[in-house]
Amino acid sequence: MLDQELATQLKAYLERVTQPFELVASLDDSQSSAELRGLLEQIQGMSDKITLRTDGSDARKPSFTLQRVGTSTQLRFAAIPLGHEFTSLVLALLWTGGHPPKVEEDTLQQIRALPGQYDFECYMSLSCHSCPETVQSLSLMAIQNPNIKVTIIDGALYQKEVEERQVMGVPTVYLNGEMLANGRMTVEELLAKVDSGAAARDAEKLNAKEAFDVLVVGGGPAGAAAAIYAARKGIRTGVVAERFGGQVMDTLAIENFISVKATDGPKLGAALEEHVKDYDVDIMALQRASALKPATEGSLAEVTLENGAVLKAKSVILATGARWREMNIPGETEYKTKGVAFCPHCDGPLFKGKKVAVIGGGNSGVEAAIDLAGVVEHVTLFEFMPELKADAVLQKKLYSLPNVTVLKNVQTTEVVGDGQKVTALRYKDRATEEAHELELAGIFVQIGLLPNTDFLKGTIELNRMGEIVVDARGATSVPGVFAAGDCTTVPYKQIIIAMGEGAKASLSAFDHLIRSTAH
Repeated sequence: MLDQELATQLKAYLERVTQPFELVASLDDSQSSAELRGLLEQIQGMSDKITLRTDGSDARKPSFTLQRVGTSTQLRFAAIPLGHEFTSLVLALLWTGGHPPKVEEDTLQQIRALPGQYDFECYMSLSCHSCPETVQSLSLMAIQNPNIKVTIIDGALYQKEVEERQVMGVPTVYLNGEMLANGRMTVEELLAKVDSGAAARDAEKLNAKEAFDVLVVGGGPAGAAAAIYAARKGIRTGVVAERFGGQVMDTLAIENFISVKATDGPKLGAALEEHVKDYDVDIMALQRASALKPATEGSLAEVTLENGAVLKAKSVILATGARWREMNIPGETEYKTKGVAFCPHCDGPLFKGKKVAVIGGGNSGVEAAIDLAGVVEHVTLFEFMPELKADAVLQKKLYSLPNVTVLKNVQTTEVVGDGQKVTALRYKDRATEEAHELELAGIFVQIGLLPNTDFLKGTIELNRMGEIVVDARGATSVPGVFAAGDCTTVPYKQIIIAMGEGAKASLSAFDHLIRSTAH
């Protein structure tokens, strides 16, 4: 199953295993069971601490559990965890074998202290770059707390089950049989959902923090750059962010980050966080800002968070980024994660052999259509304008594909469904006004970004698109408040531009602090 390079890597990792454990497989006569058996036999042969049994009786076949000797660990993979999930498999093996996870001890204690019984089921796909973090977070929870049962399920392997449960987006997590959440989640985010007292404890800790010289709101490329530049000046710096990496974490291939020929979003997001942590920066994750109160004569600026906590600062840098723009048509909200999706790499495998649509003829939309064409039965790309906006090389590739139809100068009007899932998309020809309905199973929306600035309305100057108006120095309409990245009026929403703007905003904030304290 594993090529020589991966096998060598895994064998080296398994030398860190200190405690014996079993792999217990539930298999049948299928080809996938044979593949899983081959993988597990290969793993078992790499360490004398690992025992393989093939007498498992789980209903999902193929699947396997990781069971540390003398414990009641309940972690099961109903999958052949390769592709993007190979790292998840490696970590599960190491953690089960006693190797300590690189997680804060406070977080581990919170997992162990959770009361009650928890039965998690996580649907993922091996091509999903957003899934591994959720899979690894749940795996850690199962290994740390015997009252937590976790089953990781490959949606492509168990497609009938996915259809019965109407799972149309990954990762999707069920808890005790009920839908809990959809999308990438860290272990802290999962804990926040199941630990009812976590928000209040967080708010109490945050309220007790001293004022910052610079408070950065946002943890994407702009926010990370701003934090590093501020911290290097030796001033008290804080970062408050919903998730580190921001929208970069939802990006697969990054090939235009100068000096790095190719990387992907999760890798870059992790590198951003690691770099910021090299400095004396107070990182406050899983926090969303809900209000900004500008400083007045003799008072500090205040940022209120959704949990009620208030952070104070002498200067603020807003780097809140952007989110996917929606179609804003009837049915879209109702069928989000039920056929309406925004990540073709994550959710594409769930529509294998089905008909889907891609909305948007820019680079993102055309790239999505090309990727999906290799998985689904047919792709129809919808473009509002008379011509596609994507690069010529992408258009050439798109038009070469036999299972792609391109509709230009059309307007989507309604997402149609049966109450459970998407069944069709209605649209009209903009030239003739003629209405049409196309039967399909999935709709992938790729029509640009909206700035995350709703909480700033009435406080700071925004343009008609909701972007924060900034000058050449990154200054906003409010003294002491700066902004950078995709949430601003700076043109061209690119990672490398956001980083430069973050650095510039930070230098401007430092200059503001020097001037304001010199009087």
